[in-house]
Amino acid sequence: MRLRLRLGWAPLHEVPLPNGRRADILAPRQDGGFACIEVKSGPRDFLTDAKWHEYRAYADALYFAVDHDFPVEMLPAETGLIVAAGLEADLLRDALPYPLAPARRQALPRQFATLAAGRLVALEDPVGLAGVRSALRVE
Repeated sequence: MRLRLRLGWAPLHEVPLPNGRRADILAPRQDGGFACIEVKSGPRDFLTDAKWHEYRAYADALYFAVDHDFPVEMLPAETGLIVAAGLEADLLRDALPYPLAPARRQALPRQFATLAAGRLVALEDPVGLAGVRSALRVE
């Protein structure tokens, strides 16, 4: 999280995408683009995860965040590389640009803002949010 804030990105974790997938981290960047960061716990996690290709359509750049002992040569060269050690991380390779489709570029900021605002409301008034959810529940 600290690296993304240093870069001027505004990250959200576990972001549901319209294709049914969930991005580990999605972050608007200062240039107006979006970065998707896929966190990999190790080589097996990367090798068994074939869905990361599906995140490209929802960000201008795709990054992998891995631990310092991850064999980075396994990762695709066109993706960005973030290496973490404890709470700190370094951006070692920038991702090649993969511009969003125009319609998605228009819709994604609204979806992101709605999700972020909803999470903020849940933090500020969890009891009120629970009441609203309860009232909306169909039995």
